[in-house]
Amino acid sequence: MYGRLPIVKMLLVTIVLTVVISAVMVPINWNGQGASTAAPKIDHLLNVMIVLSAFVFSLVMVMLFYALWKFKAKPGDESDGEPIHGNTRLEIAWTLIPTIIVLFAGGYSWKVLDDIEEPNSKHLTVSVFSQQYAWSFAYPGKDYAWSEGELHVPVGRQVQFKMHALDVIHSFWVPEWRIKKDNVPGITTTAIVTPDKKGAYQLVCTELCGFGHATMRAKVVVESKDKFEEWVEGLDQKLPEPMMDVLKEESVSNPPDLGAGGA
Repeated sequence: MYGRLPIVKMLLVTIVLTVVISAVMVPINWNGQGASTAAPKIDHLLNVMIVLSAFVFSLVMVMLFYALWKFKAKPGDESDGEPIHGNTRLEIAWTLIPTIIVLFAGGYSWKVLDDIEEPNSKHLTVSVFSQQYAWSFAYPGKDYAWSEGELHVPVGRQVQFKMHALDVIHSFWVPEWRIKKDNVPGITTTAIVTPDKKGAYQLVCTELCGFGHATMRAKVVVESKDKFEEWVEGLDQKLPEPMMDVLKEESVSNPPDLGAGGA
């Protein structure tokens, strides 16, 4: 009754809309300043996802508005719609296309994650402890020298953060590094970052953890190797015994490689 769908025209309109939306959305710096080797790769991944999303959105909108225009009821027509069985080819297409898109997105994301989390044998290990509503840090390679509320790391060296939650779930995030990782009570989670720009940044908890969640922040300083070594040597406190006990208990089921990396 309705004839063939104008597939070619609809596809062309979809492509044009995808290009227009992507041209507007991709140049926007959604994540702000980058300060780690992972930042450009994650930003590029986001741009790829924006283009894919623009294509899916455009395709759905084109088909929706075509259907609204082509198959609308004529004025005064109150009859029932024509009974139809369906369109097997169309159903295969709208199943296959999203499947391909999702598989591509998942595979590409996996590749990026695998790349940015590639371990370096000369990495620095930092133990991170989160609790309502504070962060503290210990340096295993320096006999667990301990700092509360301030994290220092050297520029250009991979850092493996071994994270421990002392009460509820928290989440470790320095926006400029792009890496975000949950701290879960009872297990050790790991975040791998290579800072590549000196400066002062802010560590933010991004997991709602109580009334003081918004205030759970810590200062992060990325500096030269010499200044970092000097700062660590100047720490006069060692990791408190209760935190050391937590670290040892979690090591039983999820070894954090306590001596790795040094400082």
